[in-house]
Amino acid sequence: MSDTPVQTAGTVRRDPHGLLANDLPLDREPIMLLATAVIALPVTGDTLPPQDCEQIARLLAGHARLVADEVQELCARLPRRSSLRPLTETVLGEARRRLSVDPRPTVASAQNRARVVRILYERHDRLTAADPGMSPT
Repeated sequence: MSDTPVQTAGTVRRDPHGLLANDLPLDREPIMLLATAVIALPVTGDTLPPQDCEQIARLLAGHARLVADEVQELCARLPRRSSLRPLTETVLGEARRRLSVDPRPTVASAQNRARVVRILYERHDRLTAADPGMSPT
């Protein structure tokens, strides 16, 4: 995922070649708090300015791409006949499909990215719970 911003401890860095992503831990807690807050917003009404919605969607999409890369790495380590593999591959495919579309300046677009982050972390947790030694971080 080239040109994905990497967020660490409140700092966003441009990493067009993906060199930093493997060395920096993901800031899961603040992203999950943001995702939960965004999902709870009503879709109608003027809850957030359009620019804020788009910025939040971009932040969540960048984070989701990094989590998807980790989930992909965990999936690659699974045995070929693992019962976890089919759902993991489905989740990754759907996440990549949703992330391939540029975010729009709407609450619904930000919520879409928040749901992608949430489902990717659920899958990540499921894979690492199945074999704690699998976690790449």
